[in-house]
Amino acid sequence: MRKSITFLTILKQLITADDITTILKKFDYIDTARKFTVSSLLDFYMIASANQWKSFRHGSDVISAGLKPCNYSTVSKKASHVPFEIFKEILSLAMSRCNRSIRRATRFPKELLLVDSTTITVGKNRLPWAPYHGERSGVKLHIALEHSTNNLEKVVETTGLEHDSPILDQLVDKGYILVADRAYLQIKRSDFFVKEKQSFVIRIKNNVELSHRKSLKRLPNAKSNVVADFTCKLGTVQNRSDKRHRVVEFVDYEGKTIRVVTDLFQVTAEEIAAMYKARWGVELFFRWIKQNLNVPRLFGTTKNAVFNQLFASLIAYVILNYFYNCTKKNIKTKKLSLIGFTRILFTGIFSAEWQVAIRKFYCSLFLIHQNVDING
Repeated sequence: MRKSITFLTILKQLITADDITTILKKFDYIDTARKFTVSSLLDFYMIASANQWKSFRHGSDVISAGLKPCNYSTVSKKASHVPFEIFKEILSLAMSRCNRSIRRATRFPKELLLVDSTTITVGKNRLPWAPYHGERSGVKLHIALEHSTNNLEKVVETTGLEHDSPILDQLVDKGYILVADRAYLQIKRSDFFVKEKQSFVIRIKNNVELSHRKSLKRLPNAKSNVVADFTCKLGTVQNRSDKRHRVVEFVDYEGKTIRVVTDLFQVTAEEIAAMYKARWGVELFFRWIKQNLNVPRLFGTTKNAVFNQLFASLIAYVILNYFYNCTKKNIKTKKLSLIGFTRILFTGIFSAEWQVAIRKFYCSLFLIHQNVDING
C-alpha cells in the first residue's frame, strides 16, 4: 500500500472540495490559480510529509501518484501566498471529524490532556522573522494531546522565543485533567484553575518555595514510588498562592525526585504520579512526527510557507492516527502500536486480519462520505 495514496484517499473523503471552498471564503481568500490550487498545495505537503521529501525542488523532481507535475517555484510561491490560518482551519476541521469517532475508556477519573511544545530550528538567516538563540532561528508548536487515543486536540503556533507558560491558557479544557511540565507553572494560575474547576497535574520547579506544609494520611505501600503527599501554599511571601494545594513527590525511573501540584484529592498519590508519567506520551508524539512526517525539514522561509507545511504534517498525523484507531478496533488477535502500524503500512505487508480490517475501514469511510448510516 502506497502511503501517499493512503493519505490522499482518506483526506479527500474527510475534507471535501466544498469544505475547502467554505474555508477560503471564511478568510476572504480568492484562489485565482487554475492548476496549482490550495488543495494542490495541501496534497503536495501531505505527500511530502509521507515520503520525507527534502525541499520544494526535490518534491517537484520526484513527484508521485496523486499529483500533477509542477515546477518547484510554483509550489514555493503558492506556499508563501496562502495564509497559514487556512491550513490551520483545515487541521481543526480534520481534528473535529476524526477525533469524535475515536473515544476510549480511561483508568483515570477523567481523560488526560497532555500539553507540551517542540521547537523546530534552522539557520539564523533562514527565518529572520523568527529569531531564536545564537546563530539559530526557529518556530514552536504548542500542542494538547489526548492520552488514551493520541488524538491531537489543540495546536498553537509561535516563534521560538515565545515562552510556554502564557500559551497554556489557549490549550486548557475543563473536560480533561491537564498534565504539563514545569515550564507551564504559574503560582496564581493554580488558584485560578481551582476556581474555574480545571483539573490539573503540573510539575513544580525546584526553586518554588512550599510553605505551611500539612501531610495527608496515606495507606502503607511498600511498592510505592511516592515519597511525600501533603498540602501547602506555593511561593514566597511576595508571590504566594491564596489557596492550599496538594503536592505529591515521587521518584521517577532515573531516581530523580519529581514534585507535582494538583487539585485532585479523591485519588491516590500513586495515581497522581501515574498521571504525570503519562506525559511522556507527548514526548513520543514529537519524536514520532519528526522521524516519520519530515517535521524538522522546513522547505520555505516565509511565515506562511513554514506554518502551512507544519500544519499539513499535523493533518497527515491526524489522518494516520484516525486510520489506525478505526482499523485497530476490528483486530482481535495480533495488535500493533501506531509505530508498528505505520511501519507496516509504509511497506504494505499486513496480515490477512489487518487487510480485512483495512478494507472495512475504507468501506465505512466511503459510506460516511455518502451520508449513509452504516449502523442502520
